Amino acid sequence: MTQEERKLWYLFLRTYPVKVYKQRIIHTYVADFYCAAARLVVELDGSQHYEQEGQKSDRERDADMEALGLKVLRFSNREIQREFDAVCEAIHQEIQARTADKGR
Repeated sequence: MTQEERKLWYLFLRTYPVKVYKQRIIHTYVADFYCAAARLVVELDGSQHYEQEGQKSDRERDADMEALGLKVLRFSNREIQREFDAVCEAIHQEIQARTADKGR
């Protein structure tokens, strides 16, 4: 895991009340984080994701995940470093919204 992935895992996701997995294999990909109850993938993007080839690969990967009924949230490493609380809140809101109809 990258420094940013460790920060998100240890300071937020590891103890989140809805189970979140780290480094989860989904189809042919390894998701940074996955919440099965919310069918949510959380990806943290370093600088390689902002190059043309990285963006193309991410679009294809996201489309494949969405075809499986999953939602993908992407955050930059910079957002983890500078806007950590806002990232955590966005993840929390998405999990709550996606599990609300399941009685959670």
